[in-house]
Amino acid sequence: MANPRKNKAFNVRYMPGFTPVTMFCLIWLYAPLIIMMVYAFNSERSVTNMHGFSFRWFEQAAKNTQVQDATILSLQIALVATIIATIAATMAALATTRTKPFKGHAAVYAIINQPLMIPEIVTAVGTLVFFGLIKSATGIHGIGFLMMAHTVFCIPFAYMPIRARLENMDLTYEHAAADLYAPPMKRFWRVTFPLMFPGILAGAMLSFVISFDDVIINLLVAGAGETTLPIYMIGTLRRGLTPEVNAISTVLLGVTFIFVVGFFFLTTNKKK
Repeated sequence: MANPRKNKAFNVRYMPGFTPVTMFCLIWLYAPLIIMMVYAFNSERSVTNMHGFSFRWFEQAAKNTQVQDATILSLQIALVATIIATIAATMAALATTRTKPFKGHAAVYAIINQPLMIPEIVTAVGTLVFFGLIKSATGIHGIGFLMMAHTVFCIPFAYMPIRARLENMDLTYEHAAADLYAPPMKRFWRVTFPLMFPGILAGAMLSFVISFDDVIINLLVAGAGETTLPIYMIGTLRRGLTPEVNAISTVLLGVTFIFVVGFFFLTTNKKK
């Protein structure tokens, strides 16, 4: 007679020590964020002693013209980088998943994803030198260089979820549309694109977050007057931690949470 314990499916939750280790990791992961949010509502300037509940620092951050300008600039750069990077990543994903394997296919995949493995400081230094040569040769300056740097850096981040979505898609509908003599472009817009849209949305969201909170590339590539929100926050922290920075971070955290929840419900509806 078979031993029922041996036939029982493996479940990591029942391993000894799983629950305390999980709780320990969750506490250390989210405790700093919770403390930051609590002190964002402190009525006084202190970030170690809670004196009372107040929206003072949120109002001060909202009225700060430097915060407004930095936020608008960060949004502009992130939106441009997200749109271009997502389009390029979508085309690259289609080219590497909807074609027969060819010689060098693995090399193409590695080249697209290589920026993920290169230290960001190396990418930033290389981009700084490359753009410096272009600027000295052409005399052209402007925020376009920073947008271009963000776009190139975001492409592999957008490429990963889009490619994963394409690889897991059922080709039955595409084959059925082809059997019904649907032209290639019509098959793409009526069948392939709706099915891969959750992956495109995930890639776009990931690109937006990566671009919006980037620091190293901004520090090295940004020109005069091109102060993004993360750079402004770092400059403020050098003068001392204040609840205003906590308030800005709390708003960013809330926006991120809304994005994640919205994406969850959107992809759930798509699957249904």
